[in-house]
Amino acid sequence: MRSAAPPAHFFRGTKESLVQIWERRDLLNRLVRREIRARYKDSVLGVIWSLIRPLVSLLIYYLAIGKVLGASRSIDDFAIYVFTGLTAWQLMSDSIMTATGSIVGNSGIIKKIQLPREIFPLSAVGASLFNFLMQLIILLVAALLIRGMAFDARLLYLPLSLMVIVVWGTALGMFLSAANVYFRDIQYLVEVILMVGMWASPIVYSWEMVSAHVGPVLEEIYMSNPVTLAVLGFQRTVWLAGESAPVVTHLAVRLLIALGIGVVFLWLSQRIFSVMQRDFAQEL
Repeated sequence: MRSAAPPAHFFRGTKESLVQIWERRDLLNRLVRREIRARYKDSVLGVIWSLIRPLVSLLIYYLAIGKVLGASRSIDDFAIYVFTGLTAWQLMSDSIMTATGSIVGNSGIIKKIQLPREIFPLSAVGASLFNFLMQLIILLVAALLIRGMAFDARLLYLPLSLMVIVVWGTALGMFLSAANVYFRDIQYLVEVILMVGMWASPIVYSWEMVSAHVGPVLEEIYMSNPVTLAVLGFQRTVWLAGESAPVVTHLAVRLLIALGIGVVFLWLSQRIFSVMQRDFAQEL
């Protein structure tokens, strides 16, 4: 006999939760594929749209903003610079946004079947990773064609930055997905915060502009944003035109610290989720 509700202990149950998720990994995989298919349901080209959309965006940044509006005069290879930051930000934004509504969106399954509910926000993050991969392919091909890439130690910034985004996106998405069950305004608040949050990272401007206009304390606060560090890590790898530009001091160390804090936050989010999920069926 198995309990109909998971244990509500905060400090105990992490291992049991991980084992349950691992046992349902096939279901998790199916949910990820369902999320991907649902985004392109009834379309003729299907997942090919995941390549067309970032390609069109890149062309807009290159022609309309970079050439016509002259943004490339202040930032070399402006299209690559912006698209690199947007690729990192889009993964974070999509992960949080889709994960936030994942529990409410799967209320029919949750009310009928006992299963680890964490797989729903995890599947949302998995689908976001697929879209990110398509966008990353376009970015890397464009970077190689325009200026090339440096195949040296800087490539290590890419997987490190990606891990920071995935860990923080999963942690925030899991916590917000549980909170959204009890307070439905959460999903609308998240939309507004994400819209503003994009401007808190050096995506359409350089971090040197922030450094030149704020004091050292505010600069450190700005640099404590894990998304900012991840965007800078992506740019350090892909944006070869910025090779001679000033680099944030100890960027690799900052990313490792952000990753470590993110892992702790992910554990806290999962434990909070495990306590809150006991009443999901009643609230839904």
